[in-house]
Amino acid sequence: MRVFIPAFLVAAVSLAWVAPASASVTVVDDVKRTITLPAPARRIVSVAPHVTEMLFAAGAGSQVVGVTEFSDFPPEAKRIPSVGNGVTLDLERILALKPDLVVGWNNGNAALQLAKLESLGVPVYKSEPYDYAAIALSMERLAHLAGTDMMGKKAADTFRHRLGQLQETYQKRRKVRVFYQIWRTPLMTLNGAHMVSAALRTCGGENVFAGLSQLAPTVSIEAVIKADPEAIIASSGEQDDVLAAWRRFPGMAAVKRGNLLLIDGELLNRSGPRILDGTEALCKQLDAVRKKS
Repeated sequence: MRVFIPAFLVAAVSLAWVAPASASVTVVDDVKRTITLPAPARRIVSVAPHVTEMLFAAGAGSQVVGVTEFSDFPPEAKRIPSVGNGVTLDLERILALKPDLVVGWNNGNAALQLAKLESLGVPVYKSEPYDYAAIALSMERLAHLAGTDMMGKKAADTFRHRLGQLQETYQKRRKVRVFYQIWRTPLMTLNGAHMVSAALRTCGGENVFAGLSQLAPTVSIEAVIKADPEAIIASSGEQDDVLAAWRRFPGMAAVKRGNLLLIDGELLNRSGPRILDGTEALCKQLDAVRKKS
């Protein structure tokens, strides 16, 4: 991919990064790379919704000057200029914002564009939190890069405390076997390494396809019927009934007991601080399933 970037923009961005070496800040990102800034970031571009949520939670919201179009929380994020949709980024617009830090998600086409930004000298923090501990740690690391350490530590400590309470309340309750549907055609789910499986474990749930090797594998209807989960869960937000097709199989435990459930995907599927809201909602749903058995 060739992207034309005016020379004056590159020069302008380079000048924005000049700062006293004594004020430098250093962290290790989620792919184990060391990121050093000459001074705490004052102009940050977020290229993933979960990153935007973490930056605001860590006290750096006022320093965010660019986001992707699906960054809709907190409400203030909707007023920040968009730099793309997360899959395709507008590099010229990003450079025009003169960021001294870009926080990105290392996926697909965006990964190539993040590499292009790095080749131009833009510091890039890669965010890929795959468990609760990484979310809390990410808020602390991003806060350090933004110079908001105290707020980041407070957000991380609050997150860890609430997680502990959820684990203590639900984790040891009777296991509920769950099929978590993320897509209908083809039929797709998530394996045991995904954050959703961590949420299920926190709630005393068990992902029936946790053992598959791919993070988001395709499975057959026959495989789901054979696994016979006690509950089938999908994300809400679509116009039609995403679980309607399962009612053709009344012999399945989930169908027979009325356990075709919806969960707010923005809460549970984003690896940001609100995932605990999604986890708590999931825990309450699985408790309702237990009462039907």
